[in-house]
Amino acid sequence: MQMTTTQQRQCHQIIHSHAAAAAAGNAVPVPGLGVAVDTLTMTSMAMLLAGVFGSDIPRSVAHNLAVVALRKTMLQQPLRVVAKELSKLIPGLGQVVAPAVSVAMLEAAGWALARQIAIRPLMAA
Repeated sequence: MQMTTTQQRQCHQIIHSHAAAAAAGNAVPVPGLGVAVDTLTMTSMAMLLAGVFGSDIPRSVAHNLAVVALRKTMLQQPLRVVAKELSKLIPGLGQVVAPAVSVAMLEAAGWALARQIAIRPLMAA
């Protein structure tokens, strides 16, 4: 199933706002914290994206979708993930690099998830 213009706009808003929130969380210079922030943000994003396509999924399902989407994105961009976490060890650099990488990853994972749900809607809980 193709996304409607309205669904694309809703997905755009959800994905961009969540990516911005993840960027803020990734600005904290603590290695490893970014992964937790990304997972939490992606879980919320998955629940809202499912709603755009008429599904109401429990948090546990959204969490699983988030982990799979992030894992796939991380495997496609392993150097970015390593650079994001290592940059936090260098004062100042981590506050710039980690949020930027996080935004790119969440954008990619969010749109991949939105396309997946559009093609194969989730069962309502």
